[in-house]
Amino acid sequence: MSLAIVTGSNGLVGSETSIFLLEKGFDVVGIDNNERMKFFGLDGDTRRIKIFLKNKYSNYTHYNCDIRNKEKINKIFKKYKKRVKFLLHAAAQPSHDWAYSNIRKDFEINATGTLNILEGAKNNFPDTVFIFTSTNKVYGDNPNRLNLIEKENRWTPPKNSKFYKGINETMTLDNCTHSLFGISKVYADLLVQEYNKNFGMKTACFRAGCITGPNHSGAKLHGFLSFLVKECLRKRSYQIIGYKGKQVRDNIHSKDLTQAFWNFYKRPINNAVFNIGGAKYSNCSILEAIKYIEEKLNIKIKKKFLKKPRTGDHKWYVSDISKFQKFYPNFKIRYNTEKIIDQILEETKREIL
Repeated sequence: MSLAIVTGSNGLVGSETSIFLLEKGFDVVGIDNNERMKFFGLDGDTRRIKIFLKNKYSNYTHYNCDIRNKEKINKIFKKYKKRVKFLLHAAAQPSHDWAYSNIRKDFEINATGTLNILEGAKNNFPDTVFIFTSTNKVYGDNPNRLNLIEKENRWTPPKNSKFYKGINETMTLDNCTHSLFGISKVYADLLVQEYNKNFGMKTACFRAGCITGPNHSGAKLHGFLSFLVKECLRKRSYQIIGYKGKQVRDNIHSKDLTQAFWNFYKRPINNAVFNIGGAKYSNCSILEAIKYIEEKLNIKIKKKFLKKPRTGDHKWYVSDISKFQKFYPNFKIRYNTEKIIDQILEETKREIL
């Protein structure tokens, strides 16, 4: 039986992919030490996911391991080396804001941790498909230079813009302001690419927009759409940081992202770097998301505006996924933003009630 290793197996992407693979008949080895709870408090706690996976699936094995511990990582990888066919590296410090509180730890987890996973894979199963969850933050604030037009509820590029249909992989990483989180992910992203070019490993970088879904443990510092929906439902208020709430994000459901991973796994290619997200099918501004929730629930949300945006934050970011769809034409986005919000609302109602 084939085996997959998933780092960050109790997070949104890791758990979604683990469940998908377990249902496909894979044995799954999950690596997750619930560092999210240290980052974000109880809002980020993923213990419920670990308990669910261990109780429901006999073919799931869990290791409470920090990816910064290269000796333990290598020991785990060596144990399963003959069976591993799929590796998803989704473990990370995921917050734009949190990185400023501990720059070194952010870099050690996102950069050095990725090096440990790559080295462990190269030394034990170099032919395995290796998928890395990167981020659109690798582009820094370059998307803000698109001569964006301010509309009533959102920013948008002009129709004659090269990136009108979304940001593609030709967007430069250089000559811009990055967040510190973006920098640690840039290092990891480039390193993953080089392990393909230098060592022939079957690696892929998926530069995602906002990954979301009802299983997201959204917190103030991470998980835009999940946290927004929960705050609106629980507190009837939301704090908006910068850009008048008109900043646009695309939203990709974790199930759609898992399908993208599966497409690559079945037919890996070289030099695989993909922008992935909700694209034109699934995106919204903060104001638009709040308006939808207000209309859906017939409530009024109190909005608090902070003028200063986050460093390196985007006014408008919509992914152009045409490169991925060119190689994998059967892939389609199945969940739009409204459907995602509806699911999160239902999940949050169950938690409250």
